[in-house]
Amino acid sequence: MTSKHPTSRLSRAELVSLSNDIRLACMRISRRVRFESDRELPPHQFSVLCRLESTARTNSELADIERVSAPSMKRTTNMLVERAYVSRADDPTDGRQVILSLTPEGRKALKRIRRHRDEWMLSRFEQLTDEERELLQRAADVLAKVASE
Repeated sequence: MTSKHPTSRLSRAELVSLSNDIRLACMRISRRVRFESDRELPPHQFSVLCRLESTARTNSELADIERVSAPSMKRTTNMLVERAYVSRADDPTDGRQVILSLTPEGRKALKRIRRHRDEWMLSRFEQLTDEERELLQRAADVLAKVASE
């Protein structure tokens, strides 16, 4: 296999190791942000609210997007309806379907949780040196490039 960058100083084994290290670090950060930054909603409920933020959806659409069973999604959306974060309405074109929408209270919850997550990350960044923060900025740019290719 021909490398895109033949002048790379890292061997293939070193690149594999680097890949694993970066992937694990990203997963750990993601997990900590999800689980330690806010106790208001479990991650799967937060994810559903995010899916409803831009458009209303049916339970089966949400289940497909989230890759869970329809009964599992029904339990999740029932909990969100009970908390008044999501509302139900009959589908005007298909009486068998129910349309789920984010309520104003659900939008407030999303904003609150995101703000809490931002604060959690900021508290970690404040512990870093200026050089480390600059390195993270450059790394974020590179990771965005990797993710987009």
